[in-house]
Amino acid sequence: METALREGERIDELGRKGYRLIQDTHSFCFGIDAVLLADFAQASEKESVCDLGCGNGILPLLLKGRDKGGRITGLEIQPEAARLARRNLALNGLEESAEIIEGDIREASALFGRASFDVVVSNPPYREAGGGLVNPDPGKAIARHEILCTLEDVIREGAALLKPAGRFFMVHRPRRLSQILSLLPQYGLAAKTLRFVHGSLEKEADMVLLEAVRGGRAGLIVQKPLILYREDGSYIEEVKEIYYG
Repeated sequence: METALREGERIDELGRKGYRLIQDTHSFCFGIDAVLLADFAQASEKESVCDLGCGNGILPLLLKGRDKGGRITGLEIQPEAARLARRNLALNGLEESAEIIEGDIREASALFGRASFDVVVSNPPYREAGGGLVNPDPGKAIARHEILCTLEDVIREGAALLKPAGRFFMVHRPRRLSQILSLLPQYGLAAKTLRFVHGSLEKEADMVLLEAVRGGRAGLIVQKPLILYREDGSYIEEVKEIYYG
């Protein structure tokens, strides 16, 4: 697998196990939401994990950098992103413990089989189709808007992929939380843990981290909020630990 940089690409250090990530600067680059989700998600080294919409492979790398998950499978519909994700696995010597499959989230359970994973993670598009300005770059538009899959598609297929008592982890926007919480029980998932993420103490939550369990009992824990930045704009110690600890 080719790992040499192409025009418009750069390599970023991930701060874990020396792992590095090739990013296409003309395409969608990962943000702090992926880092927070990898920290929030829980998976033992014996559990199988599926990343719905893996993009350039950032979540499999971040999870492996934290010793989370056994075999990790990333599903990505965009051919160029899938190829880049495979190159990133090769760059870090992870071809034996992770794989990238090119395919449609809406057909995930048909592709992999129902009840085939212990854990599902997803950092899906946040905006509904037609919501806000759509980036003219197709790759960025697909990553940010529900063009090729909806929130319901992600939850439905995530639930279908999980074994009984399997866990579903997702990062999303708080304004979609009521919709998320109404969809989960429709597909046999019980919300178990929420954590809101704020840029600062004075700002409203910008992200929400969610754990749901297939067939889980009622009972929701709302963790203390995560504040990202100090007044001087630097990361608080907890965020530094999440990145580099």
